[in-house]
Amino acid sequence: MKKFLFVFITMLFIFNLLVGQQPEKKLVRIAIAGLSHSHVIPLLSNYKTQDFELVGIFESNNEMAQRYADKYKIDKSIIFNTLEKMLDKTKPDGVITFTSIFDHLKVVEACAPRGIDVMVEKPLAVSTKHASIMSKLVEKYKIKLLTNYETTWYSSNAKSYEMISQDKIGELRKIIVYDGHKGPKEIGVNKEFLDWLADPVQNGGGAVIDFGCYGADLITWIMKGQKPEYVYAVLKRYKPDVYPNVDDDATIVLSYPSMECVINASWNWPFNRKDMHIYGTKGYIFSDDPTTVRYRLSERGKEEVEKIPVLEAPYKNAFTFFSAAIRGDIVIKETDLSSLEINKTVVEILEAAKKSSKTGKRVKL
Repeated sequence: MKKFLFVFITMLFIFNLLVGQQPEKKLVRIAIAGLSHSHVIPLLSNYKTQDFELVGIFESNNEMAQRYADKYKIDKSIIFNTLEKMLDKTKPDGVITFTSIFDHLKVVEACAPRGIDVMVEKPLAVSTKHASIMSKLVEKYKIKLLTNYETTWYSSNAKSYEMISQDKIGELRKIIVYDGHKGPKEIGVNKEFLDWLADPVQNGGGAVIDFGCYGADLITWIMKGQKPEYVYAVLKRYKPDVYPNVDDDATIVLSYPSMECVINASWNWPFNRKDMHIYGTKGYIFSDDPTTVRYRLSERGKEEVEKIPVLEAPYKNAFTFFSAAIRGDIVIKETDLSSLEINKTVVEILEAAKKSSKTGKRVKL
């Protein structure tokens, strides 16, 4: 018995010793393509605390690159003025993209043949033509191509989806999504961002693209990838002196066999908002802000308000999520908010919305 205990304790000691000597998990090597999209700022502000190693930055605007390097204490040796040189010198595992939407295709064209995964800032592309080319590159070179939305990381949206899946409000009948703010110029976005954000080629449109994509993404996710039968939209230009070349307000109606959805996207709201109202045959769910859900589940029931804890890693933000996807810690499903399949449909919806507004007719998908 004593001999057995001695052998057991010895083996346990050796096991613990070996476990303690296991090498730390290798950090994912991440690079940034473009700095003009101001959504890059949270990444630059916190890159040292993220679950990856920042190995390279591409930015053709040298003044902006140097300005950000000084502000966020970035090693200037990792900054390059051509994308291809940055990729070949730093050899990242993944690239996070903060260029104009038009240039998303150029980033994928550079990364795909090199076997580098890509995450673009919303939306995926300026057109279905660009999205199709990107999709073929993904299929050919077997890379991941994800799209990031701020609303993907809202625990309130995750809770709403869970309640729908649990049949808490019955069959869906209407979803209304509100996204926008006073306008990019009015809230003071940086000049480099505004220059392409208000350009019909570089951004693909105005508010219809900038904020219409959020609703299209959330609705397509809730509908598990199902496309609407028809898209009808009205795009307005209330501030032509400020945004002479693009719309600043969009109302998009998506028609499904058993429900209607309305996307309200605007650069004219009196304040920032990203919220969603979901109505079913038994009740409703309102996703009011990133962590607040209001719901009423029956005619006799009372409205309840619930604060939802923030999502945990790797779902707390785009950067931990992308790193986990590259490592293979998580698998991206076709019906996920960030997936290529969902976001190709988003681009199709936005393109149909622009066509509908121009012709005054609904567009069949």
